[in-house]
Amino acid sequence: MLLNKISLSPIDEKLNERLNVQIGDTIKIDTKIREGERERIQQFEGTVIAKHNAGYNTTMTVRKTFQGVGIERVILPFSPRIAGLKIIQSARVRRAKLYYLRERQGKA
Repeated sequence: MLLNKISLSPIDEKLNERLNVQIGDTIKIDTKIREGERERIQQFEGTVIAKHNAGYNTTMTVRKTFQGVGIERVILPFSPRIAGLKIIQSARVRRAKLYYLRERQGKA
């Protein structure tokens, strides 16, 4: 019984660390990108507008605007392609999904 808890503790720690992200948080994601034989890390920073909780199959939709164009990515936080995930800013929101941000422009 104790051995099972010890062997699962790193997995639980990783699970808790990546599941602490809430709707409305601004996060920075480090993604491993393979280009030929080289592998580099690409950063993506945006606001979490949706989250689907399903344990290791959890997905998060992250949105940012770049040069006036909205970009959304669906992130699997437990994918081996995710090198790191960091919460930049936490926010308190009153909605489960922030899809209304798709129509917003500028700092509105």
